Formats: sequence, C-alpha cells, structure tokens
Amino acid sequence: MIPVDARKITTATEAARARTFAARLTAVLGAPEVERARFLTELTARLRQCLGHGGAEVTLSVRRVGPDGGGQVQAVVRPRPPTRDPMPPWRLALTCPGPVTGNLSPFADVDDDPVEAVLAADEETAAVLSRLDETERLLRVHREELHQTNQGVLALHAELDAAALTQQKLLDAERAARGEAEKARRLLTFLADASATVTASLDHEDILRRLPELLVPEYASRVDVWLFDDEPADRNGAHPGAAVAAARADRPQHAGADRCGLAWINDLPLSRTEPTGPVLSIPLTVRRTLGVLTLTAAGDRFDADTRVMLLELARRTAIALDHALRYEQHRDTAEALQRAQLTDLPAIDGLHLAARYLPATRGLNIGGDWYDAFFQPDGSLLTVIGDVTGHGLRAAVIMGQLRTALRAHAIDNDGPAQILTRLHRMLRHQQPNLYATAMIARFQPGDPQVVWAAAGHPPAVVRAPDGSVRVLDTKPGVMLGVPLPFEYEDHTAELLAGSTLVLYTDGLVERRAHGIDPGIELLSRTLAALDEPELEEDLDACAESLLKPLVHDSERDDDVCLLLCRTTQPVTPEAAGAESPERLTVIPSDRALTGLHRDSVEVTRGEGGRRECL
Repeated sequence: MIPVDARKITTATEAARARTFAARLTAVLGAPEVERARFLTELTARLRQCLGHGGAEVTLSVRRVGPDGGGQVQAVVRPRPPTRDPMPPWRLALTCPGPVTGNLSPFADVDDDPVEAVLAADEETAAVLSRLDETERLLRVHREELHQTNQGVLALHAELDAAALTQQKLLDAERAARGEAEKARRLLTFLADASATVTASLDHEDILRRLPELLVPEYASRVDVWLFDDEPADRNGAHPGAAVAAARADRPQHAGADRCGLAWINDLPLSRTEPTGPVLSIPLTVRRTLGVLTLTAAGDRFDADTRVMLLELARRTAIALDHALRYEQHRDTAEALQRAQLTDLPAIDGLHLAARYLPATRGLNIGGDWYDAFFQPDGSLLTVIGDVTGHGLRAAVIMGQLRTALRAHAIDNDGPAQILTRLHRMLRHQQPNLYATAMIARFQPGDPQVVWAAAGHPPAVVRAPDGSVRVLDTKPGVMLGVPLPFEYEDHTAELLAGSTLVLYTDGLVERRAHGIDPGIELLSRTLAALDEPELEEDLDACAESLLKPLVHDSERDDDVCLLLCRTTQPVTPEAAGAESPERLTVIPSDRALTGLHRDSVEVTRGEGGRRECL
C-alpha cells in the first residue's frame, strides 16, 4: 500500500481540492472515464455529507494489483470531529490499469485553483458524456441489430412452423397411405385365405357353412345364401328386396340409407324383408347364376375396398359352389350306376351270404369296386370280389362290362383260375389300358372245401368254427390286364360247417399312411372277436360290426366292398321230415347270367317221385 495523500476537509474549497487531486491521481493511473466519474461523484457526495457535520479527514492510497503493474486507488473518509452518533469511515476503491511506479506523493503538493478544478471536472463530465453518447450509439446499433435478429428469429420461427405443419401433413399422408396399404394387404390376405377355405371342399353345404364363419363379425353381421334349383326358381319368394333385385338383374344390388356412388350398385330403400342395416346382395354367377349372396353390414355402411373384396370373394365362392355341385352330381350318378350293378345275393342251402358296399366320401373315387354271387349251370356258386383301376363314371361303366364278361366266361362251368385266365386275355386284347384285381371263390354243394383263385387281390380271411382266424395269403397272380401272358392257379381251403370266409376290396384295409398289412391284422382281430351266435343268427349285423372299426369312423378315399360267406350244415330231406314234398329247383340259364334271384319251383310228385332238371 502506498500512501499518497491525507488531509482534513473543513471547507468546500478544501473538499474541491481533494476531489481535484483524486481526479488527477486516477487519471494518471489510467482509470476508465466512467469508473472515474462514478468514483469521483461518490467521493464528492461523501465529502459534502461530512461538511454538513463539521468536516472530514480524507486519505488516498494506491496499491499494486497483479503482475502487470496495475493498481487500485482507495479513498477513506472519516468524519471530524467525532459526533455523538459517530459515522463509520467510508471506503471506496477504484481499480486502474496503471502502471504504479515511484512515489505519487508529489501530487499532494499541487495546489490547484478551484476554478480550474471546476473546468477540469467539466472536461471529465464531457468525456463521460462522450462515452455515454458512444455507448448510446452502440446501444442503438445493437438495438437495431437485435430488432433485425428478432425479426429474423420470428421469420425463422414462422418458417419452422410452416415446415413443421408441412411435415405433419406429410406424416399424416404417410400414415394414411400406410393404413391404406395395410388395409389392402389385410384384405388381400383374407381373400386368399378365404378362397383357399371355400375351394378346399367339394361339399356345397360345407362351403355354405364356412362362409358365415369367415365373414362374421368383421366384414358382415349376417350372411345369407339363396341357391336356385336346377329347374326355374321362384325368384320373388320371401327374400330381401336387394336379393330379389340382384337375381332379376344378375348384378350386385345395395339397399341402404345412403348412396355410395358406385356404378355397379343400385341404392334401394330398406324394406320389411331386409335385415336390420344396409345389405349388399351379390349374384353367384359362373356359367349361370347359382344363387345370391346377401351380406348385412357390420356397421352403418360397407367400406368401398371391402365391397370390392366381397365381390371377388363372391365370384370365387360361385366357382367353388359350381365345382361342388357338378362333383356331387357326377358322384351321385356314379354311385347310382355302381349300386344298380351290384347283385342281389342268391339263397343256397348250406351257405349264408351278406354283402356291403360303401362309396368313397372324399374326392371323385366312386366306382370300380364290385361284388357278385351267382350259380353256374352245374349248381356251383361263384362268389366274386373285384376292383377296377380308376374312379368315377368310367370306372363304374367298365366295372359293369367286366362283371358281365366274367359271368359269360363262367357259363362253361370253369373253375376260378380258368375264368380269371380268360378274363385276363380279354382285357389284354380289348382293353389294353385297363387293369383290375379280382378274387373268385367257388362253392360246390356238399363239398367242405372252397376253390379260389386271385388276380392281384388282397387275401381272403377265414374264421373257423372255434373262432381262430387265418389269412389265405397264398401268392396271388398278376393283375388282370397286365401286358404279359399268365395262367392263374386254383387253390383250396377247408371250410367246415360254421366257418366264415371274408372277401373284401383294398378300400377296407388300406390306408395311405400305414399300408395294407395293419388293416388286414385289424380285420382279423375284429373277425375273431365276433360272437358265434351272432354269426349264426344275423350275418348282416356281423358285416356292420366288421365295417365299423375299419371305415365308419373316418373319411374314405376309396370304395369299400365286403362279402361274407358262412357255411352251415345243409338241410337234408330226413331233417326236413318224411311228409315234405319233393322240390325241383330250376335255374333258368338267362337269369344265371343276369344275377337275378334263383327261381324255385316246387313240384309235388307224390310218393316215389323223382327229381328232374329242366
């Protein structure tokens, strides 16, 4: 700390001189004008205050601050003399850039004229005012720049707001586009899945049952289908007005409260026959109009994109229904033809027969399987089971031709092997592309053995009277019609009274996933489990018992034929009674070929009569 000046102030002149000295000292040390003016103003105010109380003592000192040689001027004002209520000393400091060098005390010896001090003060004031003017000018410049900056910021904010609004619109448009794309994707996915569902079935009732499951409740609250008959249908019945209009015009019709503006829709007023809410009726047209699909809206209207999807689904449903109806007609015709050619089983003493035919329930697999039983001219009974390759009407027709040819070859009393050999030759010559499997079993009256031969057919199964079961698994001959010469062989099997021979087609035992052997084993176990009294009393019921575990609980991919032959003890005249009249059995040759029931003619010859074969 460097003391510079200390003096007592009792008059205004002394106060002015002290102020002048302080001004000169701060000017020498390079204090800024504004800080100098503020420092001197406060010093002057404090000195004036002290003069009002009798005087003061002023001390000025300078100290170096910082390594650059700058300094700090400190002023201390103490009231003199002390008063009853003493005032604390007043201190004020002013930092000056300096430099502070040497002894500054000589400034205290300068005795300035008060007038010059006043003029010097004015110069200081002018310098301050000049600084203030410069500051105001700069302030105006900064204020203008700030104003322009604010305008720019406002403009930028406006541009940002516009850009944000545009971006929001773009985002909304993108969101809407994504929503439309997602909706279109969802509709296309639903259309593909629904089309696969309705076209997977060949049962038109199943298709009609699946439509409500697909459409309700997301796309419609109610689904109605009106199918026309093959004959001219009454299209003015108790159906919704839109459905009647669609049937008449053969084009979609819409009934609702608002107009949708689509060319293919006519807005019709809701009538009392309409369901609650807007309805859309679409004709089911392929080559002809099969019916009308009527949909009740799930909400207050049908969405435009949903309507387009529903139109396409209706078109595909119409195709599926047309295929199903044509398939059912084809299947029913084939089944009717197939059943018409099946033989009524003949009656024979010592042998009971029971047969079953089940058409396929899946696909166009009806036709081709058959069974037959007829007498040869020598009185032997031939039982036949067979399966023609192929399905449908053609297979049913060829099966009938093959059955007739087999009966024709049997007229010469040939055995099963000879009949199959002839049939094989005929097919190779006349039907080179036709193949079939067959098995023939020949029963002769009074013979406990059965003679059989097979052409590529599944083996027969025999149940003995004691309940044991065996499979006639002798290797069969080739299929009928195979393009190579072949001579079939006869085989014999013992059939005691009470035995049951089971002939069948592969549809009974063969499954694609497991083959044929597990089916034959199941058939054998089922046959062995039958009750002997039931076999004796009701062979038809036993046939049903055999079918149930094998085919009744599942859909069938193929026809099924089953023929049961049960041997019994033949009735002799002695067992029938001495009073029984003689019987003469006549088998007309024409009916032996057609498969009708064997005619029986009873002729009473009296005692000593004899049998005659007419």
